[in-house]
Amino acid sequence: MPGSAKAMTGLTVGGLVTVTAYTVTIGSDGWLWFTWVVLMLMTIGTLVARGT
Repeated sequence: MPGSAKAMTGLTVGGLVTVTAYTVTIGSDGWLWFTWVVLMLMTIGTLVARGT
């Protein structure tokens, strides 16, 4: 996995942890989850484009 794809995967996982912690502590926010889903789809697209 190239460096940029690895960094994007780490950012996606870190974002999931952050959004989950926010949801547990403060409450659900649809925009946060929507943003995370978009980030996840971009990460998957990057991995597919790189052939990983």
